[in-house]
Amino acid sequence: MADVAWEKKSTVFKNGERTERTDALIVEEPLSIRIGGQPYAVVMRTPGNELNHAAGFCLAEGLIDSPGDIVTLGFCTEDDTNVVTVTLTPEREAAVAGLLSRKGFVSQTSCGICGKEVIRDMQQVIAPAADRTALKAKDVVACLDILESRQNLYVRTRGAHAAMILDENRGVMAVAEDVGRHNALDKAVGKVFRAGTLGSARAAMMSSRLSYELVQKAGRAGLELLVGMSSPTALAVQLAESVNITLACIRSSELTVFCGEQRILGFVTK
Repeated sequence: MADVAWEKKSTVFKNGERTERTDALIVEEPLSIRIGGQPYAVVMRTPGNELNHAAGFCLAEGLIDSPGDIVTLGFCTEDDTNVVTVTLTPEREAAVAGLLSRKGFVSQTSCGICGKEVIRDMQQVIAPAADRTALKAKDVVACLDILESRQNLYVRTRGAHAAMILDENRGVMAVAEDVGRHNALDKAVGKVFRAGTLGSARAAMMSSRLSYELVQKAGRAGLELLVGMSSPTALAVQLAESVNITLACIRSSELTVFCGEQRILGFVTK
């Protein structure tokens, strides 16, 4: 596997002094995702976990609903091509023909559309989240320590985002890091999806802020809670509300819940 970090000499100015050191920089390379032999998307990502990445991406796009929709999933690195090829069953390929023929993919932020149109389109591919999960506020905050302890690439490069998938008992099902927060979530979801245990997943914790694309990916994975490290965008909250997902952020050990408060226990009303 290609190295995920690149060593580079740098010059540091601090307290009036000039020093030199070697920094590790996170690697960012293109990955081409092909469906049935045809190009579908190119994403910039950190090398590694390509099959999980492609599976999570295709789930978020609505191209697949279950591992059985995939006939083959292969990754090619010959001549630095970095291509993942996904072959769907004939029945699934026919069912998503409209998605395969469109220009651009669902999770791609683009101009020329408004927030209401985004929510309307997302509601067509995301089922409202179930209400099966209730977690104590203090336990959600405590999960941050678990996520931070798994961020080895961030410690090395200071340039990686992380995503962690949890079950109903806050057990860690998957953790992934990547230069892109969307890729990190795709990789983590894809690992659980390919293992056939996505039905046990309940929450995702991100090291980043939360955008509507991350809500989309969480919704497609059937997750009920999505927690980030900084405030979400307004559109992310609007989409989360529309599909019954709990959206929250942790700042300085404080849990702020923007919607879906029914899944958080331990609040004292003043």
